[in-house]
Parts: sequence; structure tokens; C-alpha cells
Amino acid sequence: MKISFSCLPFDDLTLQELYDIMSLRQEVFIVEQNCPYLDADGKDQHAWHLSGTNSAGQLIAYARLLPKGVSYTGYASIGRVVTAPSVRRSGAGRLLMQETIRICLQLFGPVPLKISAQEYLREFYASFGFDPIGETYLEDGIPHIAMIRDE
Repeated sequence: MKISFSCLPFDDLTLQELYDIMSLRQEVFIVEQNCPYLDADGKDQHAWHLSGTNSAGQLIAYARLLPKGVSYTGYASIGRVVTAPSVRRSGAGRLLMQETIRICLQLFGPVPLKISAQEYLREFYASFGFDPIGETYLEDGIPHIAMIRDE
């Protein structure tokens, strides 16, 4: 699988890039997962947006990278990690996470990363060095687990 990645702060996104990001996030997190929640949570403006496109220029992978303190005190964080349904089970998610961690280290330095992972993806994130902390909890009606990756 060939994915071209770019990572931009909010103010450098074009309107089309922002539209594509919001569209993919809504397609998966709100429609596919049948989970009505406010996706525009006020954190996008403080984030770096990692977009992965295919050879046709279509957005197929995305993650939101947040500096230390925006989501969690003392931690940088990764959120809104998503791949398009058309590329699932192709390795796109693994490529996205590898690039996400690499860019986080480049942008934020060796700070610990904290995520709120959907429970069914616990082992996936563990394969990238994330360790679960605490108990499983419901977030927007979906079981989640907090996970930390120390650097």
C-alpha cells in the first residue's frame, strides 16, 4: 500500500483538505459507528493534521496530533485516528500509526503520548508501544481504554 502523508497545522489546511478530513471523520465515527457526538470539539485549531492520500489524491487515512496539555495534562496525544473503509485490512492503519508516532516525536520531542483507544483496538495500539491504564470506560457509548506510550 502506497500512502503519501502530509502534516499541517490547522491554519495551513486548505478548505478542501479540511472538508475531506471532516467528511472522513464523520463517515466513520458518526455514520458507520452510529455515534452522534460533536466532532468539532475546539481542539482542531490547536492540532497538527496528518493526512494520508492514495495515488489519486483521495484522503484514505488521517490522525489528529495534539501538543502536550491540549487533551491531557502532561501528555501529547493522538486522536481521530481513522482509515477509509475502502483500505481497511490493507496495512494502511499500521502505516498511519507509524507515521503518526514519527511525526509526534519530530513535533513534540520525547514526551509521553496518551490516547483514548476503542477497546477492540487495544492490541493494535499495544503493538506500537501503548500500554493500557485504568479500566475500560464508555465514551459516546463505545467501550474505550486509556493508553500511554512513554518515550
